[in-house]
Amino acid sequence: MRELQTYMKKYHEEMNWEISDDHYEKAKSSLLHNYMLLSTEVAEVAEELRKAFNQTNKLINQGEGEAESFEIAKANIKEDMGKELADCLAYMTKFANYFEIDMEQAFYSKMDEVKQRKNKDIGIRK
Repeated sequence: MRELQTYMKKYHEEMNWEISDDHYEKAKSSLLHNYMLLSTEVAEVAEELRKAFNQTNKLINQGEGEAESFEIAKANIKEDMGKELADCLAYMTKFANYFEIDMEQAFYSKMDEVKQRKNKDIGIRK
């Protein structure tokens, strides 16, 4: 993850896509703009899921089995889903770099915190 953050820092500099921090109003505007772009990418992930569910239902209605239909639909969206997730990761990395957050450390720390929660949801295991 650290390599990814280093790569993205250089990439954003080369593309002149850094979050501006010249002064408060410019930083605020830049942060909000990038948040809006991240939100758009997250919505595009949802759109890929919608496509998969619609394709699955169409195949089921044509007589295919549920499991087979969903596998076909997942395969059909895999490439575009990867692109949308990559876009999300690019914006998340941009925010992490701006706030000087080590994403790898933050991730493992957060997962430990979740594991230790007293009120966590308990799923049924098969």
